Amino acid sequence: MKESAKSRATFVFLAGIARPLMNVLMAKKWEGTEKLPEGGFIAVPNHCTEIDPIVIGHMLYNQKRPPHFLAKSGLFKVPVLGSLLRATRQIPVERSTAGANRSLQVAKEVVDAGGSIIIYPEGTLTRDPDLWPMKGHTGAARLALQTGAPVVPMAHWGAQEVFPRYAKRFHIFPRKTVRVLVGEPVDLSAFRDKPMDRTTLAEATELIMDAVTGLLETLRGEQAPAERWDPANHQQAKHGRFVERGLKPGSAASTEANPTGASEAPDLEGGK
Repeated sequence: MKESAKSRATFVFLAGIARPLMNVLMAKKWEGTEKLPEGGFIAVPNHCTEIDPIVIGHMLYNQKRPPHFLAKSGLFKVPVLGSLLRATRQIPVERSTAGANRSLQVAKEVVDAGGSIIIYPEGTLTRDPDLWPMKGHTGAARLALQTGAPVVPMAHWGAQEVFPRYAKRFHIFPRKTVRVLVGEPVDLSAFRDKPMDRTTLAEATELIMDAVTGLLETLRGEQAPAERWDPANHQQAKHGRFVERGLKPGSAASTEANPTGASEAPDLEGGK
C-alpha cells in the first residue's frame, strides 16, 4: 500500500519515539518475517498484554510494512491522539453492527490497496488463565473471505513479562526477550465458494485460531489445552477486564476497563 506523504511522516515520527523505547524495554527476536506477503494481508496475532500492538507494530514497521490497527472510535476524538490515528489511517470501530460493517469496509480498502491490517481475533486480552489463545471472533475470517487477502498468523511471547496482563507498571529488570513468530498464510480456500454464514465463518475462524495457537506452542515449547477457553462458558464478558480469581465482583480491580483501547478490537461479526 502506498502511504501518503503525511502518513509516512507521521509513522516516522511515531517510530522515532516507539522504537528506541522498545529497544530499552526488551530484547527482540523475530522469526519467519520472510513469510510476509508482498501485497495486502491480514495479520492475526495472539493477545495477552496491553502492549501487544506495539510489539507487532514494531516488527511490521521494521519490515517496511506500516501497521494499520482497529482502534476504538472514541480514541479518534482525543486531541492529538486522534490526529495521529487519522494521519496513519488507523481504523475506527464501534461495537455495533453498523459500526462493525463500516470498519470492515475501511479495512477492505486498506488491504485491497496492498496494506497490512492487524486484527486480534480474540477481540480482547485472552481470559485463559495460562494466556493461551481463547475462542476467536469472526471478523478476520470475514474480511479474508471478502477480500481474498492472505491471513498471516503470528504469535509472540515474552511481552507479558515486561508488562503483565492488566498491570500498572513495566517490569524492565532483568531484561526480557520478546519473540515473534510469523507463520505461513492460513489456507482458507475450502471456504471460498461457501455461503458466508455463521457456520462458514466459525469454521474458518477455528482454522485461524489453530494456526495462531500452533505458533505459540512452538514459542513456548508447550502444548495448549485441548479445549480452547470460551469466556461464555465461564460467565465472562466478551470485552473489557474480567473478574480475576480472588477478587469480588464489582471491585475496582475486577471491573476496570481496558485502558489502552487501541488493543481491544470488536468482534466485527456484522450481525451474524
